[in-house]
Amino acid sequence: MKIKRGDTVKVLVGRDRGKEGKVVRVLPAKQRVMVEGVNLVKRHVKARSQKQKGGIVEKEASIHVSNVKKIAAAE
Repeated sequence: MKIKRGDTVKVLVGRDRGKEGKVVRVLPAKQRVMVEGVNLVKRHVKARSQKQKGGIVEKEASIHVSNVKKIAAAE
């Protein structure tokens, strides 16, 4: 895989087509990457204690490496 953490990529297909972001995490075994601000999903979270609230949380999900294009390398 030629995409590394910190690279700037552009999404080529899917509902986030055209968006650009920085690679946060690379999963080489599954050939997937997590891009900052792209492919956001909502997850229901149960409250674990008084301090930690439950509710609906938006977080990034991984996207297949073939669906992104490298724009700029990490510095």
